[in-house]
Amino acid sequence: MIKTGNPVISIYTEMTPNPETMKFVANKLLYPGKIIDFPDVESAKPSPLAIELFGFPFIKSVFIASNFVTLTKTPDTDWDDVIPAIRQFLKEYLEESKPVVNEEEVVNIKPEGSNEISADDDDVVKRIKELLENYVKPAVEMDGGAISFKSYNEGTVNLMLQGSCSGCPSSMITLKAGIESMMKRMIPEVKEVVAEAE
Repeated sequence: MIKTGNPVISIYTEMTPNPETMKFVANKLLYPGKIIDFPDVESAKPSPLAIELFGFPFIKSVFIASNFVTLTKTPDTDWDDVIPAIRQFLKEYLEESKPVVNEEEVVNIKPEGSNEISADDDDVVKRIKELLENYVKPAVEMDGGAISFKSYNEGTVNLMLQGSCSGCPSSMITLKAGIESMMKRMIPEVKEVVAEAE
């Protein structure tokens, strides 16, 4: 009889526009259809995976999405020195089918921002969220990050940058030249797009 063990996990890395972050992509779903950001070890309680990743002394933040983890390192660490150890850790962790995120713990976290349309959103907010979901989300996820809606007030859209987008040198260019110009063009009520500082 052939015994089938856990699936073989492969992990590959992708550079992001932010030199301090690296995207670790798995051939397994980690957090299907969702994202969660842990800017520090104190916020990582809902994720056993994030807590263990913070055990590496050079990890500053952990961002988990459908099939990847984006890690932010300390500036004095060279990615070439640490990628093999992180890849091996992630491979073993996922092959053992250890928990990635405990949903029971996530419900205790107040959501920071969301692109989900709710019944009490006005027309402008609905259009902003649709635009973020359909045009912005796929592009920034490719770079290992996320941008979510925080608020809209008198022409100003407030967004939150997560994962590789947080602290990225090119994120302000993306925000102003990319997202702001597209929103102004497609939603005339929008006058400005700003990023909320974490």
